Amino acid sequence: MSGDFMKIKLKYVVEDIDRHGNVRLYFRRNGRKIRLPSPVGSPEFLAAYKAAFAGKSKTKAESKVGQVVPGSVRALCAEYYKSAMFRELDPRTQKVRRGILERFCQHENDGDKPFALLQPKHIRARRDEKMDRPEAANSMVKALRQLYKFAVRYDLHDRNPATEIEYLNSGSEGFHSWSLGEIKQFEDTHPVGSMARLALALALYTGQRRSDIVQFGKQHVRDGWLVFTQHKNRNHNPVRLEIPIVPVLQRIIDATPTGDLTFMVTAFNRPFTSNGFGNRFRKWCNDAGLPQCSVHGLRKAAAARLAEIGCTEFEIMAITGHRTSKEVTRYTRAASQKIRAESALKRMTAEQK
Repeated sequence: MSGDFMKIKLKYVVEDIDRHGNVRLYFRRNGRKIRLPSPVGSPEFLAAYKAAFAGKSKTKAESKVGQVVPGSVRALCAEYYKSAMFRELDPRTQKVRRGILERFCQHENDGDKPFALLQPKHIRARRDEKMDRPEAANSMVKALRQLYKFAVRYDLHDRNPATEIEYLNSGSEGFHSWSLGEIKQFEDTHPVGSMARLALALALYTGQRRSDIVQFGKQHVRDGWLVFTQHKNRNHNPVRLEIPIVPVLQRIIDATPTGDLTFMVTAFNRPFTSNGFGNRFRKWCNDAGLPQCSVHGLRKAAAARLAEIGCTEFEIMAITGHRTSKEVTRYTRAASQKIRAESALKRMTAEQK
């Protein structure tokens, strides 16, 4: 930017460096200091400079109201939100991604900057600012990857700078995977016939997400099998599954008062929403003295138990619905290690005998 500034020497325009080392342009005159958009010489810069020179510059608050700078990151976001790529996403995913991108735009008015000038070094700097919150940093990088994937696919840009940014190591194993003791503790608190026990069984013996569990009903049962399409990515990249209903799950379903359209129902005999079910299951865990446990942890536990009894990754994927083994490997890493260790020591003791 400094090179451009030297080529275009305009009266009252100065450069300042902020605390992050970024160069900022300002119009400074008679004690007034007005921020100017980059780059120097762009239509947005010249328009702002002309207005500031004439003493007609808007306040920071006024300039934001209803205004989207053409060619800016915010303008690209607006186009992305209208695209099929975005609208085919699950509504909850849309809401989360929009929130992440909006926060990115609000940071030091980054949303008003030209999206074509965003470089990997800029994204990496923003990522590193969030090192104390690695999951938030990685979510930001992922959202930007999708935003610029849209830009490239729709011929609005020729590269995706976010794909060059590495994810931070969160150091977390994700949701806590239930142990056998924790499952028994939950079962001791919530007997067969209760909605809590049915919820546990559906999660543990199907390995599905809560968004699927709340939709399971009699209409999904065919000759002893659950036949359904997973809720996640159902409009974009649907996964259709057929899972046998094991005898223990069938006994719990038969012993529990269920709804007409869904097995799981609220106290008002209405189907749960995904978030409502998550909140209710949180209470059931707390009642059992298991604050560290969650419904998603049961999905992880189900995959781990399948691995412990010797199921292959492809067999586990046939239950969980994962399309790649990457996520399954995360769930089953500990179980795989346990099986290999047992097998190795068995061979060693056999040789000694």
